[in-house]
Amino acid sequence: MKNMGKKIRYIAFFIGVCVLLAGCGKKFDASGYTKAVLDVSYKNEIQKYVELTGADEKEADKIFEDNLQNNMDIMLQEFSGYELPDELEEKYRKLFSDMMKQVKYTVAEAKEVENKNFTVDVKVEPMLIFNDTYQELQKQTEDYATQVSNEVMNGASLPSETDMQTHVFEIYHDILRNYLDQGMKYGDPETITVHVNKDDKNVYTIADCYSAN
Repeated sequence: MKNMGKKIRYIAFFIGVCVLLAGCGKKFDASGYTKAVLDVSYKNEIQKYVELTGADEKEADKIFEDNLQNNMDIMLQEFSGYELPDELEEKYRKLFSDMMKQVKYTVAEAKEVENKNFTVDVKVEPMLIFNDTYQELQKQTEDYATQVSNEVMNGASLPSETDMQTHVFEIYHDILRNYLDQGMKYGDPETITVHVNKDDKNVYTIADCYSAN
């Protein structure tokens, strides 16, 4: 579970940004495009993205929804493919949506490199929510395990593995929601370099690879 905090600390920062950015006659604004893609991916702010890319609102909304689903999938990987009940899944979708909208980043001016490609530095303030809540999750999970053990020793039936996993997810949701409602905390800023490349059809894409400085 602790590894999840490392995997998702940027909220999967560049998942969902491999989108086509059509070039035009005027000078390509790689910095503006990068910010528009990040804004639609994390804030669900679609206006600038639609304006710059010519995509429709449905396509823009799908970028945010795909990014949201990916982050939930990362969490579920820690539980070997466990599927959330519908009601709990909806609560997590709302939680992660609220969380993603609090991602902090600052996009710098683009630098043109060879072949009219660009690099764009993005300063990211990593969220601390997963690291900060890990010990509380451990404590409450251990308390729950002790409670179940005591109840079984007193004659109660052992809950199914699915029921116990669901209860742990309910615990975790409440811990994360409480943390978020009290105000997100952030770590020291880190700079990530995004690569914006042009293909042979004069179409720009934000590469799915990036480097941390």
